[in-house]
Amino acid sequence: ASFTISLHKADNTTVTIKLKPGLPSSCLILMKNGFMSVLKIKPGDNVTFTFTCSTPEKYFITEIQKNIDCVSGPCPFGDVHLYPPGLPRLNRTYIWDVKASTKAGLELKFSASWLRQIEPGETCPDSVSYNINSCIDNATVNIGTFCRNGSVSRIKLLGGVVMSLHLPWHLSLTTSGFNIANRASIKRLCIIESILKGESSITLMSPNYPLGFPEDELMTWQFVVPPNMRASVFFHNYSLSNCERKEERVEYYIPGSPSNPEVFKLSDSQPANIAGSFNMSLQGCDQDAQNPGILRLLFQVVLQHPQVDENVTHLVDLSKEKNVTLTIHSEGWPSHIPLMSEPICLICKDSRTCDRALTLTSGALYRISFLCKDLSRLRITAEKGIGCMDIRWCQRKIYSLSVPKAITRLPIRLHKFIWKILATDMINVEITSPSLKLHQDVQEQRCNMSYSYSIVSATPETELNVGVFCPGGSIEKIQMRNNITISLKTFGKGFINESVPQDLKMSFVPHIKDECIFTVSPNPKTKVYLRTPNWRYGLPPSVSISWFIVVPSKQTARLGFSGDRMGITCETGRAFVNIKEETLGAEEIVRREDELLPQPRNMLHNFWVNVSNCRPVDKTQLTLQFWVTLADKQIDLGIILAVVAGAVVLTVIGLAVCCVKKKKKKTQNPMVGVYNANVNTQMPGKKGLFGKGRQNNDSHVYAVIDDAVVYGHLLKEFNGSVSPEVDVYRPFDGPIGSLPPSPPPFSFRKDTKRSSNTEEAPLPLTDTDQDTYTFAHQKSGQSEDSGDANKKDKGDTSVPLLENKEQE
Repeated sequence: ASFTISLHKADNTTVTIKLKPGLPSSCLILMKNGFMSVLKIKPGDNVTFTFTCSTPEKYFITEIQKNIDCVSGPCPFGDVHLYPPGLPRLNRTYIWDVKASTKAGLELKFSASWLRQIEPGETCPDSVSYNINSCIDNATVNIGTFCRNGSVSRIKLLGGVVMSLHLPWHLSLTTSGFNIANRASIKRLCIIESILKGESSITLMSPNYPLGFPEDELMTWQFVVPPNMRASVFFHNYSLSNCERKEERVEYYIPGSPSNPEVFKLSDSQPANIAGSFNMSLQGCDQDAQNPGILRLLFQVVLQHPQVDENVTHLVDLSKEKNVTLTIHSEGWPSHIPLMSEPICLICKDSRTCDRALTLTSGALYRISFLCKDLSRLRITAEKGIGCMDIRWCQRKIYSLSVPKAITRLPIRLHKFIWKILATDMINVEITSPSLKLHQDVQEQRCNMSYSYSIVSATPETELNVGVFCPGGSIEKIQMRNNITISLKTFGKGFINESVPQDLKMSFVPHIKDECIFTVSPNPKTKVYLRTPNWRYGLPPSVSISWFIVVPSKQTARLGFSGDRMGITCETGRAFVNIKEETLGAEEIVRREDELLPQPRNMLHNFWVNVSNCRPVDKTQLTLQFWVTLADKQIDLGIILAVVAGAVVLTVIGLAVCCVKKKKKKTQNPMVGVYNANVNTQMPGKKGLFGKGRQNNDSHVYAVIDDAVVYGHLLKEFNGSVSPEVDVYRPFDGPIGSLPPSPPPFSFRKDTKRSSNTEEAPLPLTDTDQDTYTFAHQKSGQSEDSGDANKKDKGDTSVPLLENKEQE
């Protein structure tokens, strides 16, 4: 198809058709005088041409530039039309270059669809875009790039303007969508008017963004806010230049404000919850010529309905807390920025100081409110610092690692609470959970509570991810070296209820030799799984970890490993697994990295498990997991039978001894001492047995006198029973002669009766002095009569004591 373009000279319009940059000349323009790749049609020309291909839109673009001079003559104000007609269907760019005096202002007014500013590099959904540049003298400032269907209704400019409209080849438009009007000088670079409707969010940028705002310039945004709506301003990206004079700032003119204009730094939280229309101005400064820097700004204006509970305040008391920072923010903050279409949630310190994220510090009392329809979209992240530089001042102090009530009382879900514990090299940290204890999250036993603790130990050489833990386990204590970070992270709405009995404690302890020491009291009802820290990346080189397993006295522990080997190859050094019971003479079990790990075994006492890493070769990691179970001690049946049999034997022996003694006691007469003058006390062949006379030895002294047999031969009957007369033994104090002592007085024996005795007469016992002492047993039922004392027959009842003992 052929095309004919005719331009009037008075229109001051130039049309240029050219190849797209970087494309080969596979398609050309054909005219009467030949082929060409660029066709330029000037004012007053009438040109007919055709293309050598059927799809010229793939290769060619068209630029239509119209120059308008408002300095030397009147300006053609009003709607701007797309001229000339009959252009080929190519991607088109219309450019209106308007020259104007800086003493006057130009206004670009857009149609009902209005415009939406986009960032550099962003494209419009319908591929229709506007680019606006302000021209002051010889300087050009890019006001911005805009798409259709936005909130920008007018742009007022100082001096000239270069307006560009980019249209795709398939879209046919007959009107530009804006008109130009003449206005008085605005005394600033530009004024951008934005009309806000309904609940919406718009993004705007400073001129030349992301490059620098012109030096010492001023521009204004005018925002039209409908009645019964609230507007809030948020700065998302900004930078400051190096000022020699003045100060870069933002000024607000808010109707009804007692301090108009309100001046803010770019680093301040900007006004929020604004009722009614307002203006916002950006003021630059005189920059340093050597190092000017860049002033730029990207911000957002959010329009929303007043919240029902915007006047409801919540008390956050951090006055008694130390080193605590609390941030209330939207879900996903700060990495996730909500889309412009998403409803926004604001947190306010007062009626006008609101932001998507609000940070509160300890030592103060705050009253906050929320501009948010759904508070479940908000989260709390808090951090607390604890330090110890001298163990003498903090060794005995116990710190409670619990979430302050000021946080749990808020109607916002806690996302994370972080404790950062700082200590010197020779001070370590001990974490305990006395009642709840900790459970290590492993694949076999996942944490199923609404929150967990992530513990990281950081030293100057390495960072050790100790693991993820939750309450309800068997780990009573964890000791770690150097700086520790403990992060409590929640996963559901039940955290407040479950965390009421939080018992995690922390204290500072002297230096430990291992990187980490766990104290574990296994739960008898469950199998306890334990694993080495840094599970994802492997235990760092040359690091030692220990577990102390507590075994109750009436139970037995069974220890087993989840794998057969350590699974690493050492480049330098050796990796070891050491197991040892804490009892005297216990055998230590040691395995190297090239050996099989021990088979499951029973442990009767408290024991240690230590894992020491070497420096492994590349791509090998030391990850070790083991388990512990408890069971009641089982006593061997043979031992039980042996003990019972021994007890029976001892019982029988005891009973037999008791019976013998009892029988013997019943048949034995009481022992008595009796004088018998008719007994021959001389023993043949034993002359000179005693070398001393009676005066010089103790042969006349009784060695033992049993109280039960003293005077036992003096018996009398009393009520049919026989009972011995009792007296007290008194030592003899008089002179000792060569003859035996006289027999006892007759009166002591007046009731005794003599009885016959069938025993043989005793052998005579002789000493040098021919003593006549004799000890005799008196049989029951027999008595000695005084009239028979001088009888010499064999019926005598006296038996020598020595002979009696020999017979026994």
